[in-house]
Amino acid sequence: MANLIVKHTNSLHDLLDKTRMFEGIAPLLLRLYLAPVLMQAGYNKLSHFEDTAAWFGNPDWGLGLPMPEVLAALASGTEFFGGMLLIVGLATRWISIPLMITMIVAALTVHIDNGWLAIADRTSWLANDQVMEASERLGRVKEILKEHGNYDWLTGKGSVVILNNGIEFAATYFVMLLSLFFTGGGRYFSIDYWLARKFRTVAKG
Repeated sequence: MANLIVKHTNSLHDLLDKTRMFEGIAPLLLRLYLAPVLMQAGYNKLSHFEDTAAWFGNPDWGLGLPMPEVLAALASGTEFFGGMLLIVGLATRWISIPLMITMIVAALTVHIDNGWLAIADRTSWLANDQVMEASERLGRVKEILKEHGNYDWLTGKGSVVILNNGIEFAATYFVMLLSLFFTGGGRYFSIDYWLARKFRTVAKG
């Protein structure tokens, strides 16, 4: 009986090992998910650079950071050009580092005071006082729209929600980037893989 269990266990392990030939798909999907999100964020900052720098530096209605022009340029450039590198899988592990730092800074300076949730959802076990208050405001918004607007048309493509702007997205992107830092761009589907393979062949030669 024990031998039979060991045999079946080894067979399962062998089957799992055969799936390693497809291991490049996971980092590919992470890269393709992250790239447009980061590029859009960077593009928005670059397109309105003066406003971005002002928001970075203003202590009253912004972040109050030092050297706002420099930091705004670093953040927007890292997101936009880093996203481009992720698409093709070039310097994946290297670019993941400044991108992770960008996510940490965003989480700690912009989102952390709002809690975890990106969208205010009072039914979530992560809902804080701010989310609960937002749900009351959301209820009033819906009442106004139903009374004075074409509510069915306005919500025909989705429900009305209130953005809570918590750390949820920044934390999720950080975890995805951390995974890419350890795995790299992935087998077959990244320039990193083919460059590494070429240089290994040259080194052996």
